[in-house]
Amino acid sequence: MSREEMEQKIIEGYKQDEKMMILVFAQWSVNHNLDPEELYQKAYPNQINNQALREALELTVPRKESEDIPDQTVLNVLQLFGNDDLAFIVQEEIEKRGKNQ
Repeated sequence: MSREEMEQKIIEGYKQDEKMMILVFAQWSVNHNLDPEELYQKAYPNQINNQALREALELTVPRKESEDIPDQTVLNVLQLFGNDDLAFIVQEEIEKRGKNQ
């Protein structure tokens, strides 16, 4: 495998992992009756119409059909990909939920 092919494989792997991160966030949001697009917009107000998020939303399932996604998992995944602003918004939602219980 050439260097170029290796670099391309690494890039493709990263893009797949990034799509999975977005799907984890979107499904976690659905599972907690939150609007993933609204949360994303709060974190990144200058990024309108995120195509990757829309694609992930098509793959989400209703809350009762989904496995539980722990809060810490979604936070870790977001931070792993440098989505600290979105992780902050998610943390706020977790704290709101904790106060309402």
